[in-house]
Amino acid sequence: MTSNVRSLWFHQASPRQFFLALLACLGLLCLSGVTQAEQFVLFDTTFTLTKEDADKTKSHYYLKDDALNPERPKDWTSPIDYRNGTVHIRMEVLEKPKGNEATTWSLCYIPYKGQKNNYGCTGSPTYKKPGVYEMDVPMTKFWENDSIIWTEGIKEMHLVVKDTSGGAGHAHKRADHEKFFPLKIRITMVQVSAGAKYDPKAVPGLDEKK
Repeated sequence: MTSNVRSLWFHQASPRQFFLALLACLGLLCLSGVTQAEQFVLFDTTFTLTKEDADKTKSHYYLKDDALNPERPKDWTSPIDYRNGTVHIRMEVLEKPKGNEATTWSLCYIPYKGQKNNYGCTGSPTYKKPGVYEMDVPMTKFWENDSIIWTEGIKEMHLVVKDTSGGAGHAHKRADHEKFFPLKIRITMVQVSAGAKYDPKAVPGLDEKK
């Protein structure tokens, strides 16, 4: 619509037509804002892991379907693009054995439908003592992220405690396992849409005290 035509329309439009057009414009603006600033909590869990537990699970802690946000999207690509966004990882280490042994976690997405490896894992911040640790990770940068068919959704998360020696460094295998267990930790993962920035104020019940 050219500027002359727009001007003619505004002069000839009835008050009701003008009002409806204004509402439509405001609706588009609001929709655009929501699309660009969406995020959701995938999970927020606090748990304790002992050496005995870790021996049984090979250092894994499992979050099955009902432990994840029931309102998480089925399709992570549309209408809101989380697949090309970021994940904000927040780890609140509540209890850890003395010794300041460097510890990290693999946080693995288990999809309803996969390909190649059939799952993908991002890494957590590394920590040595109790405290709060946070980081943002691009969803297209972590290990085997393209093995997940993101249009089909995520059914589980597998959280794996490790040392810093690499992929096979499961903590329960360490001869000095007493440096890792028992542990108590709170892990929160927040999915942020493409082009948006993580907003801690939008996460219910999140304690931002460091």
